Amino acid sequence: MEKAEIFLLFISLVSPKSTFIMLNLVLFGPPGAGKGTQSEKIIASYGLTHLSTGDLFRKHLGEGTELGKLAKGYMDQGHLVPDAVVIQMVEHKISTSTDSKGFIFDGFPRTTAQAEALDVMLQKNGMHISGMIALDVPQAILKERILERGKTSGRIDDQEEEKINTRIQVYLDETLPVASYYEKQGKFHQINGVGQIEDIFNQITAVIDGF
Repeated sequence: MEKAEIFLLFISLVSPKSTFIMLNLVLFGPPGAGKGTQSEKIIASYGLTHLSTGDLFRKHLGEGTELGKLAKGYMDQGHLVPDAVVIQMVEHKISTSTDSKGFIFDGFPRTTAQAEALDVMLQKNGMHISGMIALDVPQAILKERILERGKTSGRIDDQEEEKINTRIQVYLDETLPVASYYEKQGKFHQINGVGQIEDIFNQITAVIDGF
């Protein structure tokens, strides 16, 4: 093989066009916005791995891992588990999901500090957040949806309006600022979360396919 041919072969192998780019999404929205429903459809369509901190806590606590023991120590003392421990759980999930095409972060990050820590961890692993998909739903509709869900979910915080109001307010005070963090990075994409499930999903896929 001539040197020129070898060079062209090398270029084709390392060309950005042939490089696989992992799709990593933050699915965002208040309680009752429909994140669970749309998350399932996104995962099925794009082959992503669902990453929920609630699931991670249950796994590590249930299996008694070192991270689980560390988290339990804080919880037993009535403290919140530090972001550093949560990020370690997230990193462990990512590092052990070797065949994943990407991740959909559900309910995380909840604060700007967590978003910053997530970016640092992802960059260390040669990854980044592709974009945030935010489902926008008026508060009155959120309450209607949660109360309706409460008829079958069995969750007390889905059945009492006072608790629902508190959950929405916590979201507005603590979690909503995360949207501004990603907006500054040009990664924030708001979707109208009211309407037919398929119509909402089509809006989401239009955004994702544009990444």
